[in-house]
Amino acid sequence: MNLATIDIGTNTTLLLVAQVAPTPPDRAIEVLEERAEITRLGRGIGRQGALDPEAIARTLAVLREFAAVARRHGARIAAVGTEALRRAANAAAFLGPAAEILGTEVEVIDGEREAALTFRAVVASFPDASVGALAVVDIGGGSTEIVLASDGEVRFRTSLPLGSVRLTEALVHHDPPTDAERTSVADAVNAAIRAVPFADEPATLIGVAGTVTSLAAMSLELASYDPARVHGHRLSRGELGREIARLGAATQAQRERIIGLDPRRADVIYAGAVILDRIAAAAGVSEIRVSDRGIRWGLIYELLPT
Repeated sequence: MNLATIDIGTNTTLLLVAQVAPTPPDRAIEVLEERAEITRLGRGIGRQGALDPEAIARTLAVLREFAAVARRHGARIAAVGTEALRRAANAAAFLGPAAEILGTEVEVIDGEREAALTFRAVVASFPDASVGALAVVDIGGGSTEIVLASDGEVRFRTSLPLGSVRLTEALVHHDPPTDAERTSVADAVNAAIRAVPFADEPATLIGVAGTVTSLAAMSLELASYDPARVHGHRLSRGELGREIARLGAATQAQRERIIGLDPRRADVIYAGAVILDRIAAAAGVSEIRVSDRGIRWGLIYELLPT
């Protein structure tokens, strides 16, 4: 059978259409189509507490495209919304039309479920990571989810009010960011993650979502995004630090020309990169393993028949 899963985030809306075996034990998943569009549904929500009408229209237009793709494949659709829809006072203005377009309700999930779906996708993608200490970080536009596990057993999960869009809108007001703004971003992340009980021994750290995959694509200098090369890439702390220095010193126009970086992420990638770096430092790791498979993949695994 064919399944289509949609992840409606603060910054990006993603689609996965896959063919799966209807019954166990064959659990092969064949990707039929994947899409990712930067829709900025949560743009400005920190200032006004509501979704912008233009952002709603932009995201609904993408959902119409995604629904057409899913129906062309005869796929059952499941959709979730995350931080922007959790926070917005006028979320119903989006959710009602979205349900009509998709033919199913968009499930607005809390941070704990968001973290659980991401963790499920990561463990399925990297089964070897289930041995020893594992930290999974999903950096979104409006929130960051962290899951800590030992030998495959989750021992801690949290959703923090950190995100590439959220921190940029709150703390970065110059182009490029000033020294004070760069310090403020790092300090905000350090304060938010202080209570996360990372293991005493260095863990395997796996990073998920657009910030992390963009940094991997930049490191690999990919003129065209290649998920096969990004997924599983090991991004060293040293390389991450060099990218942060480059991003922090560059103007918006300069960032838009960086090979491997989607120009539509150029305004918020610096804050996202700092989030990743501060978490990697707190976890005591020397590298980040990159996953191209996040919530939409977790949903696929959840929908598999038992």
